[in-house]
Amino acid sequence: MRQQQKLGKLGENLALRYLKNKGYCILTRNFHSKFGEIDIIALHQKDLVFIEVKTRWGQSFGSPQEAITPWKIRRIIKTGQYFKLFHPELPDSLRLDAVVIDFNQSGDLKRIEIIKNLTS
Repeated sequence: MRQQQKLGKLGENLALRYLKNKGYCILTRNFHSKFGEIDIIALHQKDLVFIEVKTRWGQSFGSPQEAITPWKIRRIIKTGQYFKLFHPELPDSLRLDAVVIDFNQSGDLKRIEIIKNLTS
């Protein structure tokens, strides 16, 4: 497994724990369709939430949220709508959130934050 994949997996695992502590009920992770992938799908309050996780080590590639482009948001929305077709029992209220995670150069967790209601 490449270093970037390891960092992504670490970030997703941290995000799962963080989301659970914030009251999110995790339904699935790494949902794939012909439209793309959603890192985490969860219920939160009355919403079905599609969650993108972005993890960065240092600032050499910019901040995590800078990697969530309008194109990426549109892909997640399409993938989420596809997921919803197969789960009509889930809430109709859909939301797109992100969990952004920063580690400093020493490998210490610098920040973990939920950004709610992403829009393109």
